[in-house]
Amino acid sequence: MKYKNIREEELKNKVGVDWFKDFDTTEIIGNIDFTVFPGQMTSFGRTPLLWAEAKTGNFDISTMFVQLVLTIGKARTFDKMLPPAFLGVFDFKKIAFVPYISIQDFFYQNDFNWNVTPSNHETKEFKLIKERIEKTLEKDSNIYDYEKDEKELKIFIKNNVAKATEVSKIKIDKNNFIPIYLRWLETIKPNIDVNWDDLKKANILDSDFYLADLFVDDKDTQKIDDDTTVRDNLFVVFQNQGYRIAKENIKQMFDATINIKNTSLYQQFWKRYKRPPIKEFQNFIIERRDLLVPQDIRERKGAFFTPQKWVELSQKYISDYLGEDWQEEYYVWDCAAGTGNLLAGLTNKYHIYASTLDQADVNVMHERIEHGANLLQNHVFQFDFLNDDFSKLPQSLQDIINDEQKRKKLIIYINPPYAEHGNRATFAGEGEHKSSVANTSKVYERLSKTVGTATRELFAQFFLRVHDEIASCHLASFSTLKFVNSQNFLKFRQHFKGEYQKGFICKANTFDNVKGNFPIGFLIWDLSKKNEIKEVETDIINENSEYIGLKSFYAFGPKDFISSWLRKFYDNEDKEIGFLILPGVDMQQQNGVYLTAQPTESDIKAHKTAKITKNNLIEMSIYLSIRIVIEPTWLNNRDQFLHPNQKWITDIEFQNDCLAYSLFIGQNRITSKHSINHWIPFTEQEVNAQEKFASNFMTRFMQGKLKPDENQTQMLFQNEQQLGVYDFKPLEFSDEATAVFNAGRELWKYYHAQKDIEVNASLYDIREYFQGRNDKGRMNAKSNDEKYTELIGELRSNLNALAEKITPKVYEYGFLKL
Repeated sequence: MKYKNIREEELKNKVGVDWFKDFDTTEIIGNIDFTVFPGQMTSFGRTPLLWAEAKTGNFDISTMFVQLVLTIGKARTFDKMLPPAFLGVFDFKKIAFVPYISIQDFFYQNDFNWNVTPSNHETKEFKLIKERIEKTLEKDSNIYDYEKDEKELKIFIKNNVAKATEVSKIKIDKNNFIPIYLRWLETIKPNIDVNWDDLKKANILDSDFYLADLFVDDKDTQKIDDDTTVRDNLFVVFQNQGYRIAKENIKQMFDATINIKNTSLYQQFWKRYKRPPIKEFQNFIIERRDLLVPQDIRERKGAFFTPQKWVELSQKYISDYLGEDWQEEYYVWDCAAGTGNLLAGLTNKYHIYASTLDQADVNVMHERIEHGANLLQNHVFQFDFLNDDFSKLPQSLQDIINDEQKRKKLIIYINPPYAEHGNRATFAGEGEHKSSVANTSKVYERLSKTVGTATRELFAQFFLRVHDEIASCHLASFSTLKFVNSQNFLKFRQHFKGEYQKGFICKANTFDNVKGNFPIGFLIWDLSKKNEIKEVETDIINENSEYIGLKSFYAFGPKDFISSWLRKFYDNEDKEIGFLILPGVDMQQQNGVYLTAQPTESDIKAHKTAKITKNNLIEMSIYLSIRIVIEPTWLNNRDQFLHPNQKWITDIEFQNDCLAYSLFIGQNRITSKHSINHWIPFTEQEVNAQEKFASNFMTRFMQGKLKPDENQTQMLFQNEQQLGVYDFKPLEFSDEATAVFNAGRELWKYYHAQKDIEVNASLYDIREYFQGRNDKGRMNAKSNDEKYTELIGELRSNLNALAEKITPKVYEYGFLKL
């Protein structure tokens, strides 16, 4: 075989030299293994020709393509740069190509979880993409053996890959108009001879010039297919090799043609695209111009498009609550209106008000009014809800707010912006603080000290101002559910009072530009009734707008969370055998809970660690186990782990099950590399060890030979009637736990039969030994050792059975609440 028995990096280098020597194969794009670019740089950059997945060995082509698609989709690489003409995969024997255009629709599925590990072949997402890939490969692929098809492969590269940028112009559609815009920003925007600051004051954005460029033909002549909706919503038009402002109220300020500095550069850029956009997508592009606004600005403005199906359903819920004639009796104010799509379907324009932070959005709504939108011009206005005084409101709306009886007939109907001073990525160490987003408003200044961390979030600031300054109104809003049950919203719930009426939840990723697998709720509140939030029961609506059941969310006090239970067992006196890493207390933090021998400095500084000693091993094992035995879903993502009842104390089998589970689960990341491994669950004789272990702590503990310190035990357990948790007898394990130990023992035996091993290896060390690490330092998901694969598979199967046994007890003992 041409490239047999070489490492992946060497394979990529050789393929680059042997087949793509006339191209640039040195560029690294995220986690994509191999890229091909034209050898020569043009004045406006380069378009990628090929993104490819590389594998050593002889791999199934469709499997390699699936991994590539998941890698691209997870990073959304196609959103950040123009995609290539081809995707490819290769191993030591063969190489295959598919046109990118034949699979690009894969990346625009709404209901798809791109956060799975691309190398995990067992996920439902991997299998779903594989099924679609196989159908695509049947009709649109080119596969070549390096040796048998050498001549044909060279011809394909020469006539297809090399000429990819010349084959045909890229058609502009709803999927690629944003990546093209990002390229336009780099190349064309600096080439436009205009003072952008002056335009910004007039609410003309660079995206308006981009739209002007889109809606011309190949001869740079305005081309809109006689669609007045498109024409009337272009704020800038392309004329006479330049731009003119088309807005009636400001075009006299910019009467002259705005010139292009380098027309040759402009023409070269647009030679790659077929303009105007495909006709069926033209209105979509105009209507979704909000997507061309930078992400941070959109978060502040709340420019997140509410899907029409949720708009319609939310209005049905309001109607069910207030009666079918509610629009005649009640007033509606959307104070985070964006371009007003939440108000579509409402009929009584005399009772509707819409305000938004950005004047450009107001302009869009005013234009829609001119073309039939059911709103009043003077009821649509610019207003910064988190900063402006209510004296700026239209007098008719002030009259409603200032009249107690009318105020009871006012509905604040919103999908407020979701941005926070420290977002979840920040707390996970992956993002940056948005210090200018949520901590500069007057609401934040007024309430941050009394309401606490909740004021970091803009939607909470909207809720707080409505609650405090429009008392007795109705609040009907989309938002996350964290204000109901999160530990960070304890002070918020003490401040915010109201009576919940009804609502529904749906998946967050059905909303544009909202990532993550969690619920978004639409909840209706009567703020005239000052009740504490205790429980919110919602309808569950799936992505097809179908009712599938009920889900309750509970408000908890500071002593109700599991952290207050675990603190009772902290032991800072005895010698540690490891550390438990403690993230937040909701289900979404599951992957952040694990055991380690050496915590990071940042975890220690953030107080996210707990020492594990012989005095608290059982409780720490319970905590780890109950946190990870239940699979996270979008429905339970925000569920909070709680202080349990007393029943767990006398259930010795449950305690021992949790210890067994903790010893063998993947989130036990104890390693012998940094300190003595106290977590070996077998004796030397049981696994035919090659040397004596440095520590027999775990087997001695399970045999009842390690007794907790008497004084320390009394201190730890003084608030718990723990009968039998530490009775100093050998531990007895259930059949399910015993099966886990049996499977683990066989794995340890097989490891100790190998050469050049670390005798004190932990389970994590054993996995690393057989699975190895990739060139990025990450542990591989699989091993080439068939026997190991069989043994680890058997262990995981028995762990799953043990998890099923533990799961009901999690709810029975109150660690979670249904």
